[in-house]
Amino acid sequence: MQRIYLDANAGAPLLPEARDAALAALDSMANASSVHAEGRSARAVVESARAAVADAVGSWPENVIFTSGATEAAALALTPRIVAGDAIRPAGRLYGGATEHPCVLAGGRFAPSDVTQLPVELSGVVDLAALERALAEHDQSTGAPYVALMLANNETGVIHPVAEAARLAKAHGAYVFCDAVQALGRIPVDIAALGVDFLALSAHKIGGPQGAGALVLAEESICPEPLLAGGGQERRRRAGTENMAAIAGFGVAAKLAGHHLAEVERVADLRAKLEEALLAVSPEARIFGSDAERLPNTTLFAVPGLSAETLVIAFDLEGIAVSAGSACSSGKVGRSHVLAAMGEGRASAESGVRVSLTHAATQGEIEAFVAAWRAIYGRMRQMRAA
Repeated sequence: MQRIYLDANAGAPLLPEARDAALAALDSMANASSVHAEGRSARAVVESARAAVADAVGSWPENVIFTSGATEAAALALTPRIVAGDAIRPAGRLYGGATEHPCVLAGGRFAPSDVTQLPVELSGVVDLAALERALAEHDQSTGAPYVALMLANNETGVIHPVAEAARLAKAHGAYVFCDAVQALGRIPVDIAALGVDFLALSAHKIGGPQGAGALVLAEESICPEPLLAGGGQERRRRAGTENMAAIAGFGVAAKLAGHHLAEVERVADLRAKLEEALLAVSPEARIFGSDAERLPNTTLFAVPGLSAETLVIAFDLEGIAVSAGSACSSGKVGRSHVLAAMGEGRASAESGVRVSLTHAATQGEIEAFVAAWRAIYGRMRQMRAA
């Protein structure tokens, strides 16, 4: 059985070009911090990747801090201690959207008592009025407010009005962090246009190797206090020897991310066909976030009475990889905090199945998914009727 992969939001397939770059880097024995010829060669690989990542989001190479992934990038960024020039300009409270990734909801280095979750509308879009009220009520004596808002949700694909939220936040002197992990390569991402201070990226979401990510700064002079200290790497902003192979692959994937934007309209059309067929087979199915602007590749759906865990296993047995919401919970299938924040009851929040197409998705894959769903749904109906 030839398997079909429809779980790109969990991890995009490794691009051949990124794989080649990573393998070539593995042949280097040198540390990129060494000053000899071999070290300089390794450094050139890292810096080439840094320039590619910066270019992908409209930034400058010196503003890119490589990390082990987006989770570390968020932990680095989300701190009450922000270095502005030569001084600490502290942040007093973190305001994060209720549908943010768990690594952001954890609050980074903010105390739990200093984290406020912002509600979202039923569509899944952040409530900007609630954000504005929270900022107006913020106690500036504790430090500046700090807003965290993802560009696109990993479960529903819902796109948030980050630029508008950032304008509101800046009017109150806030710092703004944006998780752009799911957006890069699927919609345009420009740090200046978004108006945010910090942007998190992940290599394996755009076809690079696992184990590399980045925190991109809007200004080199405004930077979070380091999370990892003890070395001079990354301009003393993140200690530890760089993962050169993963970073090399990340750089190549970042270069190709812009090219993948040319596939957006085609992928969106395939997604529309998938959803139309899904609803034709199971009219009672619900597609979450369909009233909002979404990533072109993402569908999160549920059928009343059918659990996500059961459906994911059923699709797997049919040779199709999908997921139950986020894939960052050690394989556990539970209640989606995203759907709960959108006002869904426990039954719906435990039933969401995510289908996320790769940039190279085909009509044949959509037809295979629909055929599998027709068979799965038919069996489930028979079981419930028995």
